[in-house]
Amino acid sequence: MDRILIKGGVPLEGTVEISGAKNAALPIMCASLLSVEPLDLANVPDLLDIASTQKLLQHLGVSATHVAGEPNRMVLHAPRILTDTAPYDLVRKMRASVLVLGPLLARTGAAKVSLPGGCAIGTRPIDLHLKGLQELGAEVVLEGGYVTARAPKGLTGARVVFPQVSVGATENLLMAASLARGETVLENAAREPEIVNLADCLNAMGAKIFGAGTSTITIQGVDSLSGARHRVIPDRIETGTYAMAVA
Repeated sequence: MDRILIKGGVPLEGTVEISGAKNAALPIMCASLLSVEPLDLANVPDLLDIASTQKLLQHLGVSATHVAGEPNRMVLHAPRILTDTAPYDLVRKMRASVLVLGPLLARTGAAKVSLPGGCAIGTRPIDLHLKGLQELGAEVVLEGGYVTARAPKGLTGARVVFPQVSVGATENLLMAASLARGETVLENAAREPEIVNLADCLNAMGAKIFGAGTSTITIQGVDSLSGARHRVIPDRIETGTYAMAVA
């Protein structure tokens, strides 16, 4: 819309329901790639980024079903991965698409994911994602605007020290390390509530993750993950906006 017209002077009162946090829902949706069983999610917000991620996951082989009568509930099921390639036309709209890299690599041993900006990495590089996956034993090549990662013998746990805090890199490594052999320790990890929500979902699927919400997260790799039911946390920015409005 071109403009919003606001007529003030009326006291605010009442009850509002806070939407699910997009930044929690997106990595959790990508976690569905880690299991052959369904992931049943509640409180998924109805946003363009969610729809874009749904299309990308469907391209990779994930069925995504909205439950009748429950518009914010989505069931994701990936019994078989159809392709390990996330093409540019599906990735270009959203940087968070790189979050399929870790799950695909852990599940299939290979992943080819377009950089969100094509050949130009841009001002928000994903080097921390790639270095972390290399620490877990992945072979990573950047070529033609794509990240190609391979781990034909699987990933192996390691100690990964992030030189700076990165939410996305922490999320990618959390998912990848869940199926890696042995123990992974993430140092200087992101501590946002969305990280905790992702870890809670992965633990519900059978992962063994400890310390989420602190700067040191330990992941004991498991052979496989199961399905689960999980609720996306409310959006804290939306919550804060309403709180400021009534003030």
